[in-house]
Amino acid sequence: MQTRRAFLASSFAASLAGNLPPAPVTRPNLAEIDRTRIMATAARALAAAPATPSDPSSAAFLALTLELPALAAAAQIDPVRAPTYTVCAAQRLEAWFVTHETRLPPAPPWTNFEALIDLAGLAEIVVALRFLPLDPAFMTALKPWFTEHLTWLTEHRTALLARDARSHHGSSWLLQTSAIARFLANDTILSDCRHRFKTVTIRAQIDAAGLFPHELATENPFRNSLFNLDLLAGICVVLSTRFESVWDHELQDGPGMRSAIARHAPYIANRNKWPYPADPTHFALLPCRRPALVFAGRAYGQPDYVTLWRTLNPDPTDPELLRTFPIRQPILWQTQPTPRPL
Repeated sequence: MQTRRAFLASSFAASLAGNLPPAPVTRPNLAEIDRTRIMATAARALAAAPATPSDPSSAAFLALTLELPALAAAAQIDPVRAPTYTVCAAQRLEAWFVTHETRLPPAPPWTNFEALIDLAGLAEIVVALRFLPLDPAFMTALKPWFTEHLTWLTEHRTALLARDARSHHGSSWLLQTSAIARFLANDTILSDCRHRFKTVTIRAQIDAAGLFPHELATENPFRNSLFNLDLLAGICVVLSTRFESVWDHELQDGPGMRSAIARHAPYIANRNKWPYPADPTHFALLPCRRPALVFAGRAYGQPDYVTLWRTLNPDPTDPELLRTFPIRQPILWQTQPTPRPL
């Protein structure tokens, strides 16, 4: 008997047939596909003066979340110029996370967990660090900020309210916490995050049809559903190991990432098929190139997802969209860093 999840996946594949060119790959060459856009963003970062650090809702922080991952991706693609990209990245990292006079407060003085969304891009910055050949002493200087922020994420009341939200707020908390815990090699918190994803997050956020009911009730149901899909996919990448893939974890009554991806893929392919209220703004600019597609294409052996991913706009420019599009360099999430000479 064909399950609902299998039906959704096969229906999506059939809907693509005849509309998109075949792409019989689930592990695309991201360095080749994204080289031009990565190098262009990195070049702009090299040419720009580092912005003065400000709060996470500022244009300066948004620029940091764009520039840092691009510099790390450029260092991966072009090892010869990696030192140049690294110097540029280190200037920004020092100002934002090391120098006490300018750095972000690692324990934000927030009383509203909504502001945690502004920090969603922090996860990709943390993922990017392992692609930069930074001096070990500098890496040591970076870790206190992330250690203190991880403590805030796991102990402060505001952060815990975000953690327990049954929406993209909870997903943003889990992605940041997982990424930072992995960077700091905090296996206890990383294990707790993995357990939470499998026992709490899936149950609280994904219904049996693969939808996110709490996102459908928001002012921007389409944008927030896609945002949440990307956050959850990033969580799956961070939390999966060689011995365990959380991508495959499903509850007995069906909810899991497989059904969520299969359900949303047709709407990403054609937003006009979205059967729920359209977002009042920016709907025509969506869906953008959702990283969840390329991550899931690899995880589930589904080349149709990769085919669709390649057809979409990878670089939205509207700041409001960028804040709900925090993973912009999939190469950093799906590639092992190039070994550096000792």
